[in-house]
Amino acid sequence: MSLRQLIFAKGLRRIDAMQHAVYAAHKTRLLGGLRGTVVEIGPGTGLNLAYLNRDVTYVGLEPNRHLHARIRAQMRTHGIGGRVLANPVEAEALPPQCADVVISTLVLCSVPNVAAALASIRRLLRPGGRFVFIEHIAAEDHSWPRLVQDRITPLWHRCLDGCHPNRATDRAIRQAGFQEVAMTHFSVGVPVIRPHCAGYAVA
Repeated sequence: MSLRQLIFAKGLRRIDAMQHAVYAAHKTRLLGGLRGTVVEIGPGTGLNLAYLNRDVTYVGLEPNRHLHARIRAQMRTHGIGGRVLANPVEAEALPPQCADVVISTLVLCSVPNVAAALASIRRLLRPGGRFVFIEHIAAEDHSWPRLVQDRITPLWHRCLDGCHPNRATDRAIRQAGFQEVAMTHFSVGVPVIRPHCAGYAVA
């Protein structure tokens, strides 16, 4: 475990309330009715556990071990059973077609290869399973906000655990080979990462 991961874990806990305020409506709509085995990639501090039903079986794939105790505490608080692993989704630590749902919220911006991560997500899902996502995305090509994103990405990437504010994750999801994609776009009042997408894709 690196010092950078420790610093990021401590900083992440300080913005939990802000995340609830900004994303609660989207998370309630997308996560509240999920059933079965739910795999979450990059659960961070375990914020999304508050929106899940108690009868799901939860698997959190969180490479940052400094966050594991917090995730397990959230599991106990919300009465959700399962486990937390230190593997990234690309590591294929879980068997194929083991999940009814895979969740990603504000994670695909920081994976090393978004296409590889999406392929791994499809591998985990049973036929008809859902990939549920909320992600910040690149602004429109050639726009002023996109220019700012492009300019700031090298520094942003180094300081914020690999995050790419100029990554067109919405486009990558549509091109990942899912049978169906239902996606909406919205904006939040946070400069650099203002544009977002939310929805689900069916394996």
